[in-house]
Amino acid sequence: MIRPDARSPLITFLLIALVAFGPLSTDMYLPSLPSLVRVFETDVPTVQLTLSAFMVAFALSMLVYGPLSDRFGRRPVLIGGTAIYVLASVACALAPTIEVLIGARVLQAFGACAGPVIGRAVVRDVWGRDKAATVLAYIATAMALAPAIGPIIGGWLDVAFGWASTFWALAGFSGLALVMVVLLLGETNAHRNPDATSFGGLAKSYGALLRHRVYLGYVLTVSASYSVIFCFISGSSFVLIDVVGLTPDLYGLSFAGVVIGFMIGSFTSARISSRLGGAQMILMGGCLTALGGLVMAGFAWTSAPTVWTVVGPQAFAMIGVGFIMPNAQAGAIGPFPTMAGAASALMGFTQMGLAALVGLGIAVAFDGTARPMATGVAIAGVLALTAFLGLVRGRG
Repeated sequence: MIRPDARSPLITFLLIALVAFGPLSTDMYLPSLPSLVRVFETDVPTVQLTLSAFMVAFALSMLVYGPLSDRFGRRPVLIGGTAIYVLASVACALAPTIEVLIGARVLQAFGACAGPVIGRAVVRDVWGRDKAATVLAYIATAMALAPAIGPIIGGWLDVAFGWASTFWALAGFSGLALVMVVLLLGETNAHRNPDATSFGGLAKSYGALLRHRVYLGYVLTVSASYSVIFCFISGSSFVLIDVVGLTPDLYGLSFAGVVIGFMIGSFTSARISSRLGGAQMILMGGCLTALGGLVMAGFAWTSAPTVWTVVGPQAFAMIGVGFIMPNAQAGAIGPFPTMAGAASALMGFTQMGLAALVGLGIAVAFDGTARPMATGVAIAGVLALTAFLGLVRGRG
C-alpha cells in the first residue's frame, strides 16, 4: 500500500487527532462531572477520581509506551494503544456504577497515552530537532480546538442524551483515528534500540535523562505549566456550574474562551519562536502565566467568583502556556534522537503525575469558592517560571 509522505498535511492532521486523545478524554466530559455526583449518588472527591485515576494511569503508561516504540517502532505500538482506547471508551459508556467507571477510565488512560507519547516522538523522527518546536506549536494550536470544542460538545451531549453519550462519541472518534493509523501511517523510527525495553536499557535511558539537568528543567517547566491547565480542569466545572450558576452548555462556551487564550499563545509561538528562540519564548510565557495566576488568586481571595474573574485571568495565563509548552517539549526531547520515545515518556509521566496530584488536591480542598483552584493556578504558574530560570536558563 502506498502511504502519504510523513510530512504531508494528512499525517499532520492524524498526529493532531492522536495527541488530542488526552485533552478530549478529560475536557469533553467536564460538563458532566456535577451530574455524575447525582447520577451515582456519590460525592465530589469520588467523582474527581475519574479524572485523577485517569491521569495517574496515563502517566504510568507513558513509561511503557516510550521504550516500546523505541524498540519495536512507532506504528505497531500506536495501533495497539489506540485499539485499547476504543474498547475502554465503550466500557466507560456502559459503566453501571462509579467504581466501574473509575476502572474503565484507568483502562482508557492506558490506551489514550499512546497518542501523545508516540505522536511527539513521530514529530521528532520526521522533522528533527531544529524544526520540532515549530511543528509542535502548530499542532498545539490546532489541538487546542479539542478542549475548546470538547466541553461545548460534551455539554450539549450531556443535556440532550446524558453523560454516557460523551464516551460513545469518544469511541467513535478514536475508532476513526485507528483506521487512519492502520491505513496511512508508515514507520518513522529509523533509530530502533533493541535494548530499549530491557531492564538495563531502561535503567540506562531513564538514568541518563534524570542526570541531565537541562532536560529536568524543561520537564518541570512543562509539568508546572500543564498543572496551570489542570487546576482549571479540575475545579472550573464545580466553580462555574455549582457556585456561579452556569448551565453545562454555557460552561462549555466559557471553557472555550480559556482555550482561545492557549490557541493565541501557541499560534504566536509557531510564528515567532524560530526568530526569537525557544528560551525567550519560554521566559515570556512563564511571566504571562505567573501573572495570570496571581491575578486570578487576587480576585478569588477578595471577592465572590464571576465568569469574568475566573475565565479572564485563566485565558491570559493560557497565552503564556501556549508559549511554554511546544518550546519546552522540543527542548526536552530534541537532544535525544535514539531515545526520543523514552524522553517523551518520562516528560509525560512527570507532567501527568503532577497534574493528577494537583487535581486531587483541588477536589479535596474545594470549599464552595474559587480560592483553591485559583491558588493552585498561581502556584503552578510561578513554579513553571522558577523551574526554567533555575535549571535551564541558569545553566546557560
